Amino acid sequence: MTRRLYYEDEYLCQFDATVRECRMKNDERWIVLLDQTAFFPEGGGQWPDLGTLGEANVLDVHERNGEVEHLVDMYLTPGKQIHGCIDWERRFSVMQQHSGEHIFSGLVHATFGYDNVGFHIGSEAVTMDFNGEITEEEARNIETKANKVIFSNVPIEHFILDKETRKTLEYRSKKEIEGDLRIVRIPGADTCACCGTHLHRTGEIGQIRLIGVQKYKTGVRVSILCGLRALMYERRIQDEMEKVHRLVSSRLENCAAVIEQVLEERKNLQYKNEQMAMRLFELQSRSEQDKPVRVVHCDELTGDGTARAAGKLADGARIALVTSGEEENISFALCSDEMDVRPITRVLCQVFSGKGGGKPGMTQGKIRRTDRDVLRKWLCDNI
Repeated sequence: MTRRLYYEDEYLCQFDATVRECRMKNDERWIVLLDQTAFFPEGGGQWPDLGTLGEANVLDVHERNGEVEHLVDMYLTPGKQIHGCIDWERRFSVMQQHSGEHIFSGLVHATFGYDNVGFHIGSEAVTMDFNGEITEEEARNIETKANKVIFSNVPIEHFILDKETRKTLEYRSKKEIEGDLRIVRIPGADTCACCGTHLHRTGEIGQIRLIGVQKYKTGVRVSILCGLRALMYERRIQDEMEKVHRLVSSRLENCAAVIEQVLEERKNLQYKNEQMAMRLFELQSRSEQDKPVRVVHCDELTGDGTARAAGKLADGARIALVTSGEEENISFALCSDEMDVRPITRVLCQVFSGKGGGKPGMTQGKIRRTDRDVLRKWLCDNI
């Protein structure tokens, strides 16, 4: 079996090994077994290490039947000595994320008694699924406690627990494991069975940043960032806030109030525009009042205004069609107090290259821009 150097020294990023086996996976990739390796295989929610073996690029690493399999992009001669090099920046970031997850999950378990039933280090964030509900405020309290553990810079301990000794130690584990257990312990935060790689001290995590709490199944999914990832996230947020600051010409601490004022003014303007559009529609619809089939086009109507206008136009008519917009595809609302307009709508959309639907008395959608008189004649011929 392969000697696993990443358990002996998680900071080892270069090593020498002998190629035990190299077999083709496909025309461009080979599976390599070594007598020893510092490459961590994917597992337990943690990414595999990447890097190089001699001139070959290591594309993936998996454990299969107790062996560590390296997927590489060139043939390596069995029996040959090879120099391995880990992508240290990737490994260190993964260890920051994984160590931070231990602290957060351990504190959730200690505070609420919930188990971490799902863990994944993603390209955007670390996600943890807990089998109980946590509010955002409670998660922020855990975030604060977790960062205090980081600032205390306590050691992250690793040790093997045999089957007899494990009966005397309380620890977290997602499943029952036969044989010896590898335990990761962070004083004041967590004791957990884990096969991953971790930092030596909590201070190396830097910080934990909570970025999301959402309901998931019967519990919650919590998303965090650790270390450099957290710093990059905060820089992006700061950059966006600086843009807002410049746009609204206000101090950063006042931006929210200024934006609220702008949104309120926008809402008021939208209301006034809707009122003006409806008034314009009423003027345009005067010539339709004595007709059983009424058709009005009003460019200024938007959104629900088209449907409200159709409802008004249909009063006293057999059927009413209101169209709006200035684009090639215009919005429509078809309304009637006397008939089910859905069958007419289906044919209307077929003839005028559109789509729409709704209830028996009112349908909405879009059709190709068409002259009002053409639409009126078509309706008269088809109802």
